[in-house]
Amino acid sequence: MTVQRILDSQQGVEPAYIAPDAKIDEVLNSLAFKDVGALVVSSDGNTVEGIISERDIVRGIQTVGLDLLNKPVRELMTEKVITCVATDRWAGIMAIMVSKHLRHVPVLEDGRFVSMISIRDLLQLRLNEVQSEADAMRSYISGST
Repeated sequence: MTVQRILDSQQGVEPAYIAPDAKIDEVLNSLAFKDVGALVVSSDGNTVEGIISERDIVRGIQTVGLDLLNKPVRELMTEKVITCVATDRWAGIMAIMVSKHLRHVPVLEDGRFVSMISIRDLLQLRLNEVQSEADAMRSYISGST
């Protein structure tokens, strides 16, 4: 299965991003309002310039203090972003996310930011797959195919 399966379940969801000049307190508001754990950093909503997550903010506050809340996103964002495309196999993306300790990966289409997938999305997809296999096996065993 590919990442497209997750994207199909996200129909109608606007990709969440924030400008690099926005303040960290704006990131917190946006994360809470959109109920997400990370935002792509983008000046135009299409180009991925970085990513910022709840984890980045917590670590930043721990090292800098609450003054961090008035700093621009560009000072805290991760600039080297691992991305994927809809045709990538979800198991491969999950392996990368686990090995690199990532919770979110932006999805690009023709180099343009179109969505974000999370480790939770991948786990839910896998859980659904396992449930379907178990249901099919029970059906087969009981003879009610």
